[in-house]
Amino acid sequence: MSSASPPQGDLSPEYLFLGLLEQGASYGYELHERVRVDLRHIWRVSLSQTYGILKRLEMRGEIQGKVEPQEKRPDRRRFQLTPTGRRRFEAWLTSPVGPSVRALRMAFTTKLYFARRRGDSFMRTLLDAQETSLQSGLDQLRDALQALPSARIFSRLSVQMRITQLEASQAWLQMCRQELLGHPLS
Repeated sequence: MSSASPPQGDLSPEYLFLGLLEQGASYGYELHERVRVDLRHIWRVSLSQTYGILKRLEMRGEIQGKVEPQEKRPDRRRFQLTPTGRRRFEAWLTSPVGPSVRALRMAFTTKLYFARRRGDSFMRTLLDAQETSLQSGLDQLRDALQALPSARIFSRLSVQMRITQLEASQAWLQMCRQELLGHPLS
């Protein structure tokens, strides 16, 4: 896994579309439908947002669109990933997300979706890196809680809540490992 920090905007749906295009060239509507069907509980992206994201990715040179004429129908664009887009996607895919429930739910679950096509070894490495990152975040929060004076009750409660959420996320990562790799829960 990459030791570099993840690219900015880890929760951006841009990575979702880069990943789908990494699997093969596609039309905007097809990409939108894949998100709607396969990842609807993670991402809510309208068709107009899909086309806006594709336009932005194309302007940055991360994808390339090619107009394909259709008989008796409007022309349509078929998009494919460029080497620049592939590098950006790989950097994102191989970096653990931060210790945040939202980042785990959205970005990490999306990473697992793409990692599954790469096999057990890749998924195992991704899960290991995420567990390490999550444990590091938990350790920092526990240290922060320890340093807070008992009189700062609302700060303490807030940190305790984050700790509890991340502990639940650790259990969820173990469920992911079991579900995706068939390893017994430890």
